[in-house]
Amino acid sequence: MAERQLRLGAFLMATGHHIAAWRHPGSQSDAGTHIDHYIRLAQTAERGLFDQVFVADSPGIGYQGGEESFSRQGRVSYFEPVTLWAALSTVTQHIGFVATASTTYEDPYLLARKFASLDHLSKGRAAWNVVTTSAEAVYGNFGFEAHPEPSVRYEKSHEFVDVVKGLWDSFDDDAFLRDKASGVYFDPDKLHTLNHVGKHLKVKGPLNIGRSPQGHPVIVQAGSSEDGKELAAATAEAIFTAWTSLAEAQAFYQDVKGRMAKYGRRPEELLVLPGISPVIGRTEAEAQAKWAELQALIHPSVGLDILAPYWRGEDLGRWDLDAPPPYYPAFPQGVNSRAHVVLELAQRENFTVRQLYEYLGGARGHWVVIGTPATIADRMQEWFENGAADGFNVMPPVLPQSLDEFVDLVVPELQKRGLFRTAYEGTTLRENLGLERPASRYATPLSQAA
Repeated sequence: MAERQLRLGAFLMATGHHIAAWRHPGSQSDAGTHIDHYIRLAQTAERGLFDQVFVADSPGIGYQGGEESFSRQGRVSYFEPVTLWAALSTVTQHIGFVATASTTYEDPYLLARKFASLDHLSKGRAAWNVVTTSAEAVYGNFGFEAHPEPSVRYEKSHEFVDVVKGLWDSFDDDAFLRDKASGVYFDPDKLHTLNHVGKHLKVKGPLNIGRSPQGHPVIVQAGSSEDGKELAAATAEAIFTAWTSLAEAQAFYQDVKGRMAKYGRRPEELLVLPGISPVIGRTEAEAQAKWAELQALIHPSVGLDILAPYWRGEDLGRWDLDAPPPYYPAFPQGVNSRAHVVLELAQRENFTVRQLYEYLGGARGHWVVIGTPATIADRMQEWFENGAADGFNVMPPVLPQSLDEFVDLVVPELQKRGLFRTAYEGTTLRENLGLERPASRYATPLSQAA
């Protein structure tokens, strides 16, 4: 049996994950719609032997706040991810592509078609990050007065994923004969019409594209609420999550994997990938100086708007920035899992208001690790070897600078310890992640064995 190794994804946030990254001299300030920037990032991640690259996405402008702070944001103009990944699939060979799409605001037939297309275009390197969408800036774009309740969104999401998987199985793997001599293009007995009628969806099918190289693109889920953990246990093959302590990460890891048996799944069928935002220096002092330089770029109006979703209705402008928050609220509806991380962190570290928004400005509540390549590798190894992670979603603070540093400095350290690959194992994302290729739901036991 091969020794267990880290899985690594690069979570790309245009100019970088730090809220003020666009102001940093190491960033590409127009990155959101700069194709050459993304080509460079994808090729850098592939040079570093990452499993996949990922961009978050929302069918809305993605930020709500005061007018002044809003105008200071560098995250309001960015590519639609499936379109972006289709372009980047032509200039890479191994790296996988994770694109976010919403089960609340997308159509299942169109979503199934575009992800199957991406899997064909990339020769088996596509993944779908399943989200239900809670951002305030979205529902009005679709003619609604509010989002559906979280429980309704997640209930629909289970059905939606099942429909999409069924559509991906519309054709058997060997349906297309393309026999020029006989004139038979495909075997009609190997085409399947879904005819789904459910509580939330009615979709006939079949899909108008053949089964893709991976059978199904890899299913990813992001979110750590109770509903999110159930969705991941039932459907996901990788889950992106956010924790800042080993104990919390271990508890989550055990919890979500422990839910899988009731869905007929094994723990190894789901990879748990917490976010890590590494601030890398060749010395500890250099790393701390880099972090301080970034923190100094956060305008207070931006910082306070980062905290606003957790203290809804509060005029944060009246608070003393250099004292702890005057009170801690109950978890707000819709962002419970992230609120838990943020509020636990604030109280555990006794952060002042400024320290809290500076921390969140670094990676929105994900784990920020500041130090040398060896220090960062130590922390990753600790989580990996102690039941907290199967790998990590690396969140570079500044792009392209921080990704270059991780690939050039941290990856060799992980390889030296035998924790990370020195060459890709396969040609598809599934093969590189160690995930099985799913059989079609229409396959007979004999054909599955074959």
